Amino acid sequence: MHNVRMRVLVCPDKFAGTITAVDAAEAFSAGWLAARPGDDLVLRPLSDGGPGFADVLAAALPHARVLTVPATGPLGRPAEGHVVLDGTTAYIESAEVCGLHLLADAERDPKHTTTFGLGTLLLAAVEAGATTLVVGLGGSGTNDGGAGLLAALGAAPLSPSGYALPYGGAALTECASLGGTPRLRDARIVAATDVDSPLLGLHGASAVYGPQKGATREDVFLLDAAMTRWAGVLQALPTAPAGLADQPGAGAAGGLGAALLALGGRVTSGIGLVRELTRLDAELEEVSLVVTGEGAFDEQSLRGKVVAGVANAARDLGVPCVVVAGRVDAGRREAASIGVTETHSLVQHFGSAAEALARPADGLRELGGRLAPQWSR
Repeated sequence: MHNVRMRVLVCPDKFAGTITAVDAAEAFSAGWLAARPGDDLVLRPLSDGGPGFADVLAAALPHARVLTVPATGPLGRPAEGHVVLDGTTAYIESAEVCGLHLLADAERDPKHTTTFGLGTLLLAAVEAGATTLVVGLGGSGTNDGGAGLLAALGAAPLSPSGYALPYGGAALTECASLGGTPRLRDARIVAATDVDSPLLGLHGASAVYGPQKGATREDVFLLDAAMTRWAGVLQALPTAPAGLADQPGAGAAGGLGAALLALGGRVTSGIGLVRELTRLDAELEEVSLVVTGEGAFDEQSLRGKVVAGVANAARDLGVPCVVVAGRVDAGRREAASIGVTETHSLVQHFGSAAEALARPADGLRELGGRLAPQWSR
């Protein structure tokens, strides 16, 4: 049995804050092939629309070209974004210019962070000839409902006196109108996310995700009030759907979903889109094992994130699925319910969370080398 050649699909998400999906797939595969050089390993790093979205699609789309675009981050500092062009479709990752990872802990304050940089990327995509803009949402450090995005597109939020408001979600408590028409040359917009939260209320952008971005309890109430005011302004756009604030996905990325919907966009599953573009399901039919992973495999992982999407698809085809994560908090029974065969964690491998965070690539290589001979039997 040791001489039987295995075909293994390696398709992790990023390990947030430590290693990208592309690098994680390469590290694990290097370890596996060192132990089993005759095996076929197919690498398909994944994303659900959050951090790594552009990187993953640039690697997956054979004819794509990548434009590097100077932009600004959530506090207005210079930041670099990318537009992945595949024909007339552009794929853009909001986290590259709006991401929480761009902020030091002391700078995390969603009352003042802005999505302006994302508008710069959309304009660059349109200038490059894109007629469809697919925007990956997730991992943001913002809660401005896409107000900064619209300002970059020529439709800045205005006070009742007609003055442009400062950047950030808090200022939108005074918003009365938009100062222009968004300039996107009728490009179609698709928001790629697996967050189905509405914009407002207990399950909305401010209440659910605001605290992760540095919002206090008082900040959450202020931001939700600001988003309520902002929703009324967005609803006036002729392309906005009825009941905008209640639309699933309107609360994604601090309300960026609401702005994209108001611009006539639609929401699609981020992991579903990436599965299609990477031909993941077709690859699953040709392999004897699939390995996926992420930074933390926990209860949230069981509800529609990358790992759940992979495990469900593998289960439907009768393919065993191994999860390799930074840490594993989900129970064995819960993991099995979504199609996971076994789990392994870097924390357990190293015996230390600090070591797992500091040396993810080493840990993934070592786990790959350890699992290869076990599965070959």
